[in-house]
Amino acid sequence: MSGAAATPRLAATVMLLRDGPRGIEVFMQVRHEAMNFASGALVFPGGRVDEDDYALGRDAGLCPNPEGIAEEELGFRVAGVRETFEECGILLAHQAGTGAAIPPERLDEFNARYRLASGGHSINLAAMLRAEGLTLRPHALVPFARWITPVTRPKRFDTVFLLARAPENQLGLHDGTESVESLWLAPERAIADGEAGRFNLMFPTMMNLRKLGRAATVEEALAAARQSRIIPILPEMVGKGPGNKRRMRIPEEAGYGGSLFEIESP
Repeated sequence: MSGAAATPRLAATVMLLRDGPRGIEVFMQVRHEAMNFASGALVFPGGRVDEDDYALGRDAGLCPNPEGIAEEELGFRVAGVRETFEECGILLAHQAGTGAAIPPERLDEFNARYRLASGGHSINLAAMLRAEGLTLRPHALVPFARWITPVTRPKRFDTVFLLARAPENQLGLHDGTESVESLWLAPERAIADGEAGRFNLMFPTMMNLRKLGRAATVEEALAAARQSRIIPILPEMVGKGPGNKRRMRIPEEAGYGGSLFEIESP
C-alpha cells in the first residue's frame, strides 16, 4: 500500500525578460549535476518561499504595496526577488525615495558584500534592503503560471512562475554551486536545444517557454500576463506515446493551447 502524497512546498520562479535583436529573450541557468532536484536541467532562477519572505512583504517601508496585492502572492513575489539575487546576482529593487535604478557599480558591491559572502546560503533580503537604502516594487513581477508537482513524486512543489523585465545593465551570472551555466535565450531556441538533447527541459519549463514564445516583446508578454487568469496546473500522466514518450494532461483553460501533450520520458 502506497503512502500519502507529499505536501507541496511553496516556491517562486522568475522568468527574467529582455528585448533581444530578434525578439523576446529569457534568462535561464543549467542546474548543477550534484543538485538533488532538477539536476542538469535548464531552468529559470527560483526557489522556496519562506516565512521571512512573508514578513518582508508586510513591511510597507521596504515593500510598498499600493495595489493591495494579497499576502500570499506578495510572499511569492518577494521570494522571487530574493532567489533571483541569490542565484544569478540580478536584483529587482530600486533606490528608496527616488525609485531610481541601481547603478552597476553598486550592484557589484552588493554581489560581493551579500551574495558571494553568503557562501551559497540564503540572504537576509530585508536587512540588505534596509542597510543599502533600497525598496522592492512587487507590482513589477507579474504572475504568469502556477504548476504543482504530480502526486507521484517524492519531492513536490507548488510553484508560481513570475514574469519580470530584467533591469538594464544587469546580465546575470550563475553561482557555480547550484547552477553552472547562464544563458539569455529566445524561447524557441531553448525549446529547440531541449528537443535536440543539448539541455534537459522539465515539462513545466517547456510549456512555459512555449507560452512565452507567443509574445514578440517584453511589454507584450507582461500585458498578456496581467490580463490572464492563473489556473493551477497539476499535470497527470495518462498514457505512453510512441518511442520514449508519455502523454500528460493539464487543464485546457490554463491557456497552453490544449490539454494533452506528449513529452520525452526522463
